[in-house]
Amino acid sequence: MSARSPFSTVLVIGTGTMGQGIAQVVAAAGLEARVFDADGAKVAQARASIEKATTRMVDKAKLTPEARDALLGRLQPVTDLEAGADGIDLCIEAIPEKMELKVEVLGRVARRAPESAVIGSNTSSLSITEIGARIDARARTVGLHFFNPPPVMELLEVVRGLDSSDSVVESSVAFAKALGKTPIVVNDSPGFATSRLGVAIGAEAIRMLEAGVASVEDIDRAMELGYRHPMGPLKLGDLVGLDVRLGILEHLHKELGEQFRPPSLLRQMVRAGKLGKKSGEGFYKWAPDGTVLGTWKR
Repeated sequence: MSARSPFSTVLVIGTGTMGQGIAQVVAAAGLEARVFDADGAKVAQARASIEKATTRMVDKAKLTPEARDALLGRLQPVTDLEAGADGIDLCIEAIPEKMELKVEVLGRVARRAPESAVIGSNTSSLSITEIGARIDARARTVGLHFFNPPPVMELLEVVRGLDSSDSVVESSVAFAKALGKTPIVVNDSPGFATSRLGVAIGAEAIRMLEAGVASVEDIDRAMELGYRHPMGPLKLGDLVGLDVRLGILEHLHKELGEQFRPPSLLRQMVRAGKLGKKSGEGFYKWAPDGTVLGTWKR
C-alpha cells in the first residue's frame, strides 16, 4: 500500500470489467473486497477472471504466488445486497450508467450500511449531488471514478457533490492514495473533468472520420504521436465501449448543449451492435484476446 486506507471493508457492486478491476485493486491494497451481484454465477466468474489476471502477474514476476493467494482470499462473494452492506466502511457501485438503477441500488445500501459508511459511485458523468439527495445520504455520497482497466490506470477522479462533507472527500482522497492511485478532486458538474474532455475529443475524432478527413489509424496516430496520448481517441472509445460513449454524450448534450451532440456515425454503430472491443467490432476489429485485426471502413 502506498498509504494507510481509512476504510478496511469495501463493498463493490457489479461484476463487469470495472467492478472486477476495482475489486482487484481493493484486495491488492490489503482490504476486504465484498463483490456483489445478485447472480452467483457472475460473482464466481468475476473471481475467476481476477484469479486469471493475477496469475498472469505471477508469471511475469510482478506478484508473488503468496501475494496472489492473499489477494484472492480477501475477495468475498456476495449475492444478498443488504447482507453485503452490513458493517462496511465504503461501497463503490460499478453498474450501468442509469440514474434510476444507481439510485435504487445505492438507496438499499444506504439504508442498511452503518451511518458512517461512505457511498461511492463509479459513474463517469451522472450527478453525484442528485444521487446523494435521492438516497437521503447527501453528506456521505461521493464520486469515485476509476479508469479502465483499474489495476493499471493511475488516476482516480474524486467527485465532490454539492453536499459531500469535507471529511468524506478527504477520506476518499486518502483511500485513493492507499490503492496506489493519484487522485484529483473535481466539483460535481456534467461529465466532471475527465469524461467531459475525453468525449469531446472522441466525438470530434468520429466527426472527422465521418467527413473523410483521415483514416481511423491516422486520426489515432495524430493524437498518439502529435500530442503524446498513449492511445488514440477512436481506439479508446472501442475500449470504453461505444454504447457507454454514446450515453455520456447524450447526457452532456442535454446538460451542456450542442457541442456534445452525438455524431450520427456513433449512433449508427451502436444500433448495429458494433460496441467496440466487447462486441468484437467498433472502429477496430478485435480478436477475443484483444488483438486488433483491422479497422472500420466506410
